[in-house]
Amino acid sequence: MRILAKSDIGKARDMNQDYYYVSPLESDIKLYILADGMGGYKGGEIASNLAVNCAKNYICNNWPKIEKDKLEIMNLINSAIEYANMIVFEKSLEIEELHDMGTTLEVVILWNNKVFIGHVGDSRVYRIRKNVMRRLTTDHSYVEKLIKDGSITKDEAYHHPNKNMLLKALGCSNLVKPDVFYKGFLKGDILLMCSDGLTNMLKESEIYSILLNNPDKPEVALINEANKMGGIDNITAIIVDNV
Repeated sequence: MRILAKSDIGKARDMNQDYYYVSPLESDIKLYILADGMGGYKGGEIASNLAVNCAKNYICNNWPKIEKDKLEIMNLINSAIEYANMIVFEKSLEIEELHDMGTTLEVVILWNNKVFIGHVGDSRVYRIRKNVMRRLTTDHSYVEKLIKDGSITKDEAYHHPNKNMLLKALGCSNLVKPDVFYKGFLKGDILLMCSDGLTNMLKESEIYSILLNNPDKPEVALINEANKMGGIDNITAIIVDNV
């Protein structure tokens, strides 16, 4: 297995409010977490950092205690996200400047030829299998709802003025209901976790082409291309290549 990860401030931001965690290759648990923070000066940075570390610590502390079946792993991810949400929300109440902070959160555990995913917000998880790239997560966003309702097309969503409006984020209320599910993850599959700093700059077909044509350092190529297209947000990519 090959793990590649990179985060970049982009061309327009004063700080990088994305944050991620990648477990060491020798670790007992294959855990990958990505958060894209938002809200005021330093608020997003604090929210994403808190969310990632809280989720990581919760999972790592409880991983040895659970049965490694599908239901227990999904319950663990769900509980970790709920715990992270509580911590971020409580922190936002402590300081006035942090009242509007929140974050997206993607939590991924690889286990027994499966990828277990917990998802809140509009960061994304993709799986590439046999030359087909499929988005596994559904954005918790206004434009995603418009697409689902048939009000706009996917192409129209890409240029929609409200495409960054979230309907669900972590830390914005005392309760959050994440999407938690699993898919197969087989030999030869590739997983891509990314913040919207990548997907707002590059279409999915472009992302797939860059992954295909830059086998040595695809994470660097993705970020370079997103910056070339404007880099209006922080950009983070985590690639898990099941070689």
